[in-house]
Amino acid sequence: MGHVKKLTGIALTLALAGSLAACGNNNNGGSANGSSNAGNAGNGGGNGGSNNGAAANNKGDAGGIDTSKFETINYVVLGDKPKNGQLEKVMEKVNAILKEKVNAELQFKWVEWADWQTKYNLLLASGEPLDLITIGTDWLDTWGNAQRGAFLPLNDLLEKYAPQTFSEIPQEDWDQSKFKDDIVLIPEDHYTQWVNHGIYYRGDWAKEFGITQPITDFETLGKYFQGIKDNKKDVVPWDTNGTNGTLYAGFEAAYTDNIDLPIGTGYAGVFTGKSYDERYTVDSPIFNDKFIDFAKMMKEWADKGFWREDVLNYKGDTRNELKAGQTGADAHHTQTFKGLRVDMDKAQPGSELQMFSYSDTRGNLISMPITHGGTSVGAHSKHPERALMVYDLIRSDKELYQLINYGLEGVQYEIKDGVRTRPAAYDDAKDGFYTDFWGGRVDKNEIPSDTDWSEIGTIYEKYDQIKKPFPYGKFVFDKTTVDPEMTAISQVVGEQMPAILYGKAGDPEKAVQALRDKLKSAGFDKVKAEIQKQLDAFKASEQG
Repeated sequence: MGHVKKLTGIALTLALAGSLAACGNNNNGGSANGSSNAGNAGNGGGNGGSNNGAAANNKGDAGGIDTSKFETINYVVLGDKPKNGQLEKVMEKVNAILKEKVNAELQFKWVEWADWQTKYNLLLASGEPLDLITIGTDWLDTWGNAQRGAFLPLNDLLEKYAPQTFSEIPQEDWDQSKFKDDIVLIPEDHYTQWVNHGIYYRGDWAKEFGITQPITDFETLGKYFQGIKDNKKDVVPWDTNGTNGTLYAGFEAAYTDNIDLPIGTGYAGVFTGKSYDERYTVDSPIFNDKFIDFAKMMKEWADKGFWREDVLNYKGDTRNELKAGQTGADAHHTQTFKGLRVDMDKAQPGSELQMFSYSDTRGNLISMPITHGGTSVGAHSKHPERALMVYDLIRSDKELYQLINYGLEGVQYEIKDGVRTRPAAYDDAKDGFYTDFWGGRVDKNEIPSDTDWSEIGTIYEKYDQIKKPFPYGKFVFDKTTVDPEMTAISQVVGEQMPAILYGKAGDPEKAVQALRDKLKSAGFDKVKAEIQKQLDAFKASEQG
C-alpha cells in the first residue's frame, strides 16, 4: 500500500496500519458472501432474539434511559459502498427497528479500499464526530490511533448503555481491550474465524502437472506456477499486484520462527517476536539471511513470468480472473477461502481449489487476537451513549443482526433445512448486499450458509492441532518516544519492499542490503531498543 506523495507529514505519520491481516481487499471475504463460520454457525438460533434489545416506549424511554431526542449514528466500515440500491432497502428495515427501540438511525460511513490505510487514519485524526468505528489491532493500527486520542474511554458507559455486550464479554477480554487503564474498544470475541494467510491454487491443475500432494512450501508452489507457464496458454500463473504484501507474511511463517507483534509499520511488519518460545525478544525477518534467499527466489519467479511484467502497477481483480480461468492463483486468508472454494466449484467445475497456508510449511501458526475485529466509539462523538445502545442492539438482537449481515430474507437469502441459500431468482449484480460489518459478529446469531465450503472444518481441525495462543493480547506498544522513526521506517518499507517481493528491485542481495541500510538510517535500532524495553516490562508483568 504505497504512500501518497502529496500527503503532508501528518499523513505519513498516520499511515502505519498493518497491511496483511486486513479482512479483505474486495467484498468476497465480507459479511455478505459467507461471514458465518461453518464450524460454529450451527448455533445460529442462539438466544439473541429481539427481546434482548431494550424496547423504547412511546415516551422515548429505553430501559430507563431518555431517548426522546432522535439521533443519527454513523459507523465507520472498511470497504467500497454498494451501488445497486440494496443497502438502502435493507437499511430502511434496520432503521425502523432502531427507531422503535432506541429512537435512532444508523448510517454507514465507508472507507474505500483504494489507499484505505491512509484514508482510515486521516479520518480518525480529523476531529470529525465519528460515533462507531471498526477497529483491528493487528491491521488497523488501533493502538497507534488510541495513543493519538482517536477513541473515547468506555469504562463508565458500557454497563449502562450496552448492558448485553458488557455482561457477555469476560473480564479477561475486556483487559485486552484497554489502552492504559481505559477500555477503548469492544472486541469481536464471540465470533470464530481464521485469518491466517496463504495462496490459493487449482488442485486439478496441480495434479495435471504431477503435484499429487497438497502444496506446503514455496518450492512446490513454484513448480505449480511453472506448470501453468508451460501448459496453459494465455494464463498468467498468478496475476497479482504489488500492493499485495502477502509474500512477506509467507516468508515470515514459512522460513522463520518469528511471530507477529501488534506493531504496525505500513506495508510490512518490520518488528516481530523472535519465536513463540522467545516471544519477549524483538527480532526482524528483514534482517534474517534467509530473506536474501527468498528475495532471490522471487527474482527468479519474476524472470520466469509467474506474474505480469508491470506487477507493481497492475490494478486488476485477481479473484475474478481466477474464477474466469485467466489466472491460476489468488491470495488471502482462510476465512475468504471457505467461500471462494464454493464459488470456484461453480465457476470452474472440477477445479478443486486448495489453499497453501503459510503455516503448512513448518507449523508456525499463532491464534488470531480477539481484537482482530471490534468497535470503538470516536473521541469526538456527539452522542456516544446512543451509539453504544445501537451497537448493543446490533450484536444482541437477532433480527437486526441478520438484516445487517445477510440482508432481506427472500431477496438476498432464504433458509432451507436451517441453511442459508440464494433464492432461485437471485442475481448478484441486482440483488447483492453487504455491509462489511466486522466489528461485532457473534456465533450465536450466525446462520450456516451453502456459500461456505462444507469441508472447511477439516482445515480448522488441522490448524487447531498446531496453533499457539496469541501472546500479546495485553501488550500495547507506546511509540511516543520513537514516533518520527516509526514514520520513517514505514515510509522506507512502503517504498522498497514491493519491488523486492516481486523481483523488480534488481540484484536481490544488493536490494535487501539497501533496504536494511535505509531502515537503519530511519532509526531501526532506536525503535527496536524501545520495543525491547517495553517487552521486558510486559514480560515482568505477565510473569508476576
